[in-house]
Amino acid sequence: MAHPAPQTQHTPALAFDRLITVMNTLRIECPWDKKQTLESLRHLTIEETYELADAILENDLDEIKNELGDLLMHMVFYAKIAEEQEAFNITDALNAVCDKLITRHPHIYGDTIVNDEEDVKANWEQIKLKEGNKSVLAGVPKSLPALVKAYRIQDKVRGVGFDWDDKTEVWKKVEEELQEFKNEYNIVEHKHIDLEKAEQEFGDLLFALTNYARHIGINPENALERTNKKFINRFNYLEAKASERNLKLPEMTLDEMDVFWNEAKSKGL
Repeated sequence: MAHPAPQTQHTPALAFDRLITVMNTLRIECPWDKKQTLESLRHLTIEETYELADAILENDLDEIKNELGDLLMHMVFYAKIAEEQEAFNITDALNAVCDKLITRHPHIYGDTIVNDEEDVKANWEQIKLKEGNKSVLAGVPKSLPALVKAYRIQDKVRGVGFDWDDKTEVWKKVEEELQEFKNEYNIVEHKHIDLEKAEQEFGDLLFALTNYARHIGINPENALERTNKKFINRFNYLEAKASERNLKLPEMTLDEMDVFWNEAKSKGL
């Protein structure tokens, strides 16, 4: 039997209640929704998060709106499953995050004085330790992509003072790590390469570069993803132009491909 669809609402509270109503109905009536578990939703939530990240990089506000809705649906879905297990409900989750925000902003909801953003971040990490976290790094998810994880690790330890204040010192570390990598992987000398050691030195170099990016206000994940998108656009242009001329990429020289690549660059792709 068809259910009447809840009508569009025009206040945040009523719209959120509409989402909860829809989710409750789907959990009871829809064969797919009934089967889902916390574990089965996990990879879908990760996918939705990356879709939101893509929309943000593209500055596509309409798509950001849609992806935010998808993520909100996932949050309500998780809470619904937890409620069925008598663990917690969406109200508990909302109150928990409100309580946490109030506790960790004593400069707003208490008497603490802060001078700038760095003070806020330092207070945040100190409060987390008082709450029972055994390490400043305990809150860094193990499954984060390595580049994002490096950035978060560095940002968190800065909150307790473990960082350089002078970015020139950070750049010296980059140059030091680059030299160590070159020493380990010197292709000019044609010596035997210890790939395991070379990989370690390359990892150190990436970590140092990530740290420098953070110091000058660049998010390395965003920077690399923008470069990925730029490369994809230019390579797609190359493929399209080659196809127009009935050329096959494996049969073309690099110089021939570079003609189309440079055309793409000149067009701002």
